[in-house]
Amino acid sequence: MIYDDISEFAAILPSRRALAGLDLGTKTIGVAVSDGMRSVATPLETVKRRRFGLDAEALLMILTKRDIAGLVLGLPRNMDGSEGPRCQSTRAFARNFAVLWDRPITFWDERLSTVAAERALLEADTTRKRRAEVIDHVAASYILQGALDRLRHIEADA
Repeated sequence: MIYDDISEFAAILPSRRALAGLDLGTKTIGVAVSDGMRSVATPLETVKRRRFGLDAEALLMILTKRDIAGLVLGLPRNMDGSEGPRCQSTRAFARNFAVLWDRPITFWDERLSTVAAERALLEADTTRKRRAEVIDHVAASYILQGALDRLRHIEADA
């Protein structure tokens, strides 16, 4: 099931189960996971994109192995908040993936997540080569952390 409203996503999540976040690029998919308490997002890996079936298979292995309760996809809105072709592509990925995976999926505005990830890696004095290797899953962790922080506020308000 796909939820545009993160409050609806939060309402159906089982407690004390990890979530995963994805940064969907044209060449790679960055993957991050949370702890069971959903307080911290950790970069996990980058999946090289080939075609949807192979990408989905790789992701399903990761999600199943880690018993992930829900999925947060970075939604690459334009800086003015509008949705362009990249958002349409992300939504199409979600629809196709939802056919294969029976757990909830939501979206998180990913504007500037890659910029923030790049900045953090520069501050950590990461080499250019290493930054290129890890940027996507670090960006996925920024996406997931934003969603986790919002989910904590939703739970506190309930």
